[in-house]
Amino acid sequence: MSADQATVPTAEAVTTERRGSVLLITLNRPEVRNAVNAALAAGVAGALDELDGDDGLSVGVLTGAGGFFSAGMDLGAFVKGESAWFGDRGFAGITQRAAGKPLIAAIEGFALAGGMEIALSCDLIVAAKGAKLGIPEVKRSLVAAGGALLRLPRVLPRNVTMELALTGEPILAERAHELGLVNRLVEPGQALDAALELAGTIAANGPLALAATKRVMVESSDWPDAEFFARQGEIVGPVMTSEDAREGATAFAEKRPPVWKGR
Repeated sequence: MSADQATVPTAEAVTTERRGSVLLITLNRPEVRNAVNAALAAGVAGALDELDGDDGLSVGVLTGAGGFFSAGMDLGAFVKGESAWFGDRGFAGITQRAAGKPLIAAIEGFALAGGMEIALSCDLIVAAKGAKLGIPEVKRSLVAAGGALLRLPRVLPRNVTMELALTGEPILAERAHELGLVNRLVEPGQALDAALELAGTIAANGPLALAATKRVMVESSDWPDAEFFARQGEIVGPVMTSEDAREGATAFAEKRPPVWKGR
């Protein structure tokens, strides 16, 4: 390595940027189509820790550099022995335990294999027209084991999910939008702006209420109906008696924007 080469800094695999109360998280390995290696998994996990640990942040937006989201696991790094899993957060530092706060995926180009599983770990998806979404693992005699086989059947019809999983063929964002997988469909190049706009709408709401609402929706999928209201009450009770709840009611009565304290 020459002296000039030695002075060139290595780009961070994941970057973060605060946009008010929104944290922008960028997968930053465009030279390998934002494929997931150990550094990227650790970077995503760290970004989610930052999002959840900062009371000044309410929403996260996850996107990819270079005009695409992610091609999934870095197979070259995998062959060399690198792990694309990080702690209890799982594959890519997100698929087994994502953020406690709302998280939006902004997809350009494609989200394939593990890249699709990263997107599915988010709560909402904004995608550009023409973007390809899929889980092609079976084409390499692999299995989509990062959560796709759990999450896709919850948002798509069973037979559609089965076809995606067994053929490995992707679908376009337009079709995914028709089926309800994609929340907002935009022109190419506009996914991030649209996701940030959506994040701003969400971030204007009470942060305690946002976190509690997401927690109920995520955790209640396996609650018995008879226990739903009791379990929900344990989560939302403190929010309903919070200073922010009083502020929300007062601001409504006074016809002014609320000022949230997060308590």
